[in-house]
Amino acid sequence: MILDRRRFLAGAGLAALAAGLGLGLTIPFEPAAAQTVEQAKLMAPAASPLPEKAIGSATAPVTVVEYASATCSHCAAFHTTTFPELKTKYIDTGKVRFIFREFPFEPVATAAFMLARCMPDDKYFPMVSTLFETQKAWAYSQDPAAGLLAVAKQAGMSQADFEKCLTDQTLGEKVQESALYANKELGVNATPTFFINGKKVSGALGIAEWDKELAPLLGGK
Repeated sequence: MILDRRRFLAGAGLAALAAGLGLGLTIPFEPAAAQTVEQAKLMAPAASPLPEKAIGSATAPVTVVEYASATCSHCAAFHTTTFPELKTKYIDTGKVRFIFREFPFEPVATAAFMLARCMPDDKYFPMVSTLFETQKAWAYSQDPAAGLLAVAKQAGMSQADFEKCLTDQTLGEKVQESALYANKELGVNATPTFFINGKKVSGALGIAEWDKELAPLLGGK
């Protein structure tokens, strides 16, 4: 999970990238806290320094908040295998509102999420999906910057916009603030971590596990 910043920059050929990722130090996380958190704490403005990214009905009886890292293989497995069925079965039917929050462990994940945040609002979730789908091609390559550039170009971003995005220090800091708050206030120290109406559940749950978690909350709905 922990990647070397020098490895990220090696061979990138993007001088501007170094300045933007100077903020991307490994985040020192504290031990996990309680298994259930108050809704007020989970939904506090400080929990999401950047605009909330959510799909599903605002009046859904269940709210799921996911904390994920772009370089987390378990997160990628969840988003490429289980999430599409979860979305069809629960989110698209108005039963679940799904909120996605960034939890980068290191610079490469921070950069990936910065790129997603630099996309138009309606392209955020498609970009996150693409990052997870192509994770092996960029996150663990010898040149992650080049891999991310390829993903960004495929999504319609120019190299100039790519460099501008990754040198936005304020954006990078806010992406990381989400993780720091989640760790300190919500007890998140691994990814993926989900809060299902406040109940903390860690790990890439399969659809059968989601059925089990959601059934009591939906009451047959």
